[in-house]
Formats: sequence, C-alpha cells, structure tokens
Amino acid sequence: MTAASNAEPLTSDDDWWRAAVVYQVYVRSFADANGDGVGDIPGIRERLPYLRDLGVDALWLTPFYTSPQVDAGYDVADYRNVDPLFGTLADFDAMIADAHALGLRIIIDLVPNHTSSRHPWFTAALAAAPGSAERARYLFADGQGEHGELPPNDWESIFGGPAWTRLPDGQWYLHLFDPAQPDLNWRHPEVRAEFEDVLRFWLDRGVDGFRIDVAHGMIKAEGLPDVGFNSMTTGQRQSELLGKGRLPYFDQDEVHDIYRAWRPILDSYPGGRMAVAEAWAETPQRLARYIGPDELHQAFSFDFLDATWSADSFRKVVDTALAESAIVGAPTTWVLSNHDRQRHVTRYGDGEIGLRRARAATLLMLSLPGAAYVFQGEELGLPEVLDLPDELRQDPSFRRTGESRDGCRVPIPWSGELAPYGFGPAGSELSWLPAPATWRALSVAAQTGTPGSTLELYRTALRVRHEHPALAGTGPITWLETEPGVLAFRRSAGDAVLTCVVNISGAEVTIAGHGRPVVASADLTERGDGHVLPVDAAAWFERR
Repeated sequence: MTAASNAEPLTSDDDWWRAAVVYQVYVRSFADANGDGVGDIPGIRERLPYLRDLGVDALWLTPFYTSPQVDAGYDVADYRNVDPLFGTLADFDAMIADAHALGLRIIIDLVPNHTSSRHPWFTAALAAAPGSAERARYLFADGQGEHGELPPNDWESIFGGPAWTRLPDGQWYLHLFDPAQPDLNWRHPEVRAEFEDVLRFWLDRGVDGFRIDVAHGMIKAEGLPDVGFNSMTTGQRQSELLGKGRLPYFDQDEVHDIYRAWRPILDSYPGGRMAVAEAWAETPQRLARYIGPDELHQAFSFDFLDATWSADSFRKVVDTALAESAIVGAPTTWVLSNHDRQRHVTRYGDGEIGLRRARAATLLMLSLPGAAYVFQGEELGLPEVLDLPDELRQDPSFRRTGESRDGCRVPIPWSGELAPYGFGPAGSELSWLPAPATWRALSVAAQTGTPGSTLELYRTALRVRHEHPALAGTGPITWLETEPGVLAFRRSAGDAVLTCVVNISGAEVTIAGHGRPVVASADLTERGDGHVLPVDAAAWFERR
C-alpha cells in the first residue's frame, strides 16, 4: 500500500470538524497487538470497528513518531517515521486506510515547540561550537555571573526545576519541559521550512488534521527577558501562570505568523484538513486569535475542563466560550479529560458520586454546539488510578516535581477477569502500567449491552447527537429559567426541539414541559406530567 492511496479525502464535507466528536487515542495505552505490553498502531487498527460503533467521527492519536520515549513520545527524534515500539509506516498507512473505509478521520499530534535531544539537529548542535549554524536552530545562550555559571534568565521548566541546562563548553540551552526536549528557535527559517514539509508529508499520507502541542509556546520574547516572579512553583498549571499576565515564552504575537503560513497548506488539500491548538492564553480574547480563516480551525476550551461542579461555573464557562467563538466565526471545542489531566470521574469526587457527575457532565458536553473531544476510557467511566507504585511511573515531571500524569494513562480494559483485561492478544499478561482489579467490571465486554452502563450511555448519546436535527449542527443555545442549581437550555432546528437539563442543586427536581426524555444519565421516574431528575444527573428531552 502506498501513501498516495490514502491521500483521497474521506468525503467532500470540508466542515466535518465543526461538530465532530473526536476520540483521543493515547497510543501506548489503547490496544497492544504484539503482546509487548505497549499499545501500538496495529492495535488501533484492530479496534477501529469498536470506535465506529461507539459513534465518534475522528481519532486523535498521541505521538507515535521515532522517539526515545522520555516524555511518552512528545520528545520526537524523527517527525517522518513511526517508532518501532508502535509499528511501521506501512502499519500507519493500513490503519488510516481502514479508518477512512469505516468513516473515521485521523488527527495526529504535532510537536513543534521542541524536539528530542536525540534529534539529528540537536546532536549536530551539541557537536558544533557556540555561535554555529547548527546551534542557531535551537535556543542556546551564554550564562550570567562572572564565569557564566548562572542560567541566562529566571525561566523555570513546566516539569519543575530550571528551564536551562549547561553544556561542558559553558553555553546553556533552553527546555521549557524536560532537558531531553530542547526548544527550537522558531525565528530560524530552516525550522519553519522543516515543519511546513512535515505537514505535507502527513497530509500526503491522508491525515485529516493535526493537534498542535504547545501551540502558544514556539515564539519566545526577543532578548529572553526575566519573568520577574517565581513562575513555575510545583504543581502550578499553565492556565494559572498565564493568569498572572502574558509570559515571555507563551502566547507571543509572532506565533500567529506561523499559523498564517500553515493555513494555506492545509487548505490546499481536499476534504477539510484541519488543525486544533493546544493553546493557553491570558484571556479568552487572546485565545480566540488562534482561530480563524487565516489561522487554525479550533482551539481547546480548557476552561470547560476546569469548571467546578456547580451550575454557575458551567454556565459562565459555556457563555464565555460561545461568545468568543461567535467573534471568530468558529465552533467551540469541549473537553472533560485528556492525557495531561486527572480523569473527571475522580476530579468530580471519585467513586459513585464522581461517576454520577461525570455521566451528567457528558450529556451536558455532548449537547453543546461545536466539537467534543473524548479521552479514551471515559466512555467506560474509568477513574484516575491514584495508587501506582512510584517505581512504575514514567512521567518525567514525576522525577522533577513528585507529580505524575500516569494515573490517567493506564491501559484501558477490554475484556476478561484478570489484568490487563484484554489489552494485548490472548494470553498476554504484559502492560506497561498495571490496571486495578476494580476495572474488571468496567471493561468494554462487561459494559456492552448492559442497560445503564456508561458505555451504553455514550453510545446512545452519540447516536442521538448525530441523528437529532437540533444537535446535528452548531446552532445556538437558549438558556431557560430554572430553580437554583439547575442548568437548562434548548436547541432547535425547525420544529425539532431538544432540551438539556442538568441537576446540580443537591436535591431531586421535577422536569416538565419539555417533551419526552430521550437520554438520561440516571433513571428517571414519572411524576404527574413530568419526570423526576435525580441529584447529579442530566437528561435530554425532545419535542417535535
């Protein structure tokens, strides 16, 4: 199979991404075809029918490129090849061809802020002298102090500790993440030309879109000025840092020049090729600048992920996101969990209460206009694994800060009574992170066809989302008057009306006047001419 055979677009619908449901595949934890304990591309290919039947429109694959795997593939040594851990380019071509045949699109992660320290460019830079052309592709600088023994500025790594590492020749290089992830110099024309070529390489293979990692970080302020405060105290998130004001290494105005150069490349391919930004900005207005007809198609709405379990918090986040999307004429993207954040079952309280709230939040998210991104395993109601042994954790930030993202990255359970629950081929007992015994009841096999299971809730909600005229597009919402602690809004198309109600009030409520229930996150009971909606539950009602 050749790359050219995959280059045809799936359909002629250039706007497919506006209301798509995208399933995030954390490649090493989704499905293991060869039994080595690590998920791979052939494993994804085998499970494509499951994702089609789930009802998603596209898959976003985390990095599968050649990499030393210091940061789970976000340290890329070769942007044009597949790491042997995950398969081959031929495996990728076969997977994308099968996905397209099933009506699924493929979005891949692009990591442009930094490379691996084993990338040929960086190994050449280490071998070259200060001031060389090889070092100009990265951000090398002389140190401060009498003998250059101090870092060039006060920047600290997002993973904790200094953002600079000193070489034996006395120079320092910048890494906003791990020392094995040196930052590129995006003012260098070779860097820009290289990534434009990388885009074309994968577009030629039929990729439908890109998720841009650290999309706000490629340009650093001229002169690399000090931040002026202790920016990266342990445990702080990028959103909290940006709340203090724009940082000299994030959200610089020049970053938009990069995306204005990328958009014509994407537009030159048929089938609605797109890009979504993982971008953090000081204000919603600045975040909206990443989106538009001459830049990127989408940017993640992380405020929705950060909303607390309260009606006021969700309504404020939804209103803000929809208002900003209207300004730029692009749909909002909604997300509840991802590979960098604690799973929302645990975030909302863990156990039974966390699962109830997570199910309700899912119906809220899937009824909003725009695109929704679902992290693998959330359709199973998986919680965060909090008790992983320290010696098994692989997140590089754990070694620097004691904090770890590994708990949301445990391989998902497919079937069986014993771990790793069908993650690998029959008889395989290997898994790069161990799944807890409680996940036996949460496997795909255990939940398939089980009334009331979280998996069947997702399947039903996604089917209704695709089929119901009021949810099929990106039309507006109309908020309804409710009692305190209850969210209710209406979407309509012609004479078809769908109302979403979420009960966060702390007491059951009776819902009437919105028609018949079509999906609910918890059992409803009839009361008079209405239905009782339990605490921490949501339901969709339709009237035609």
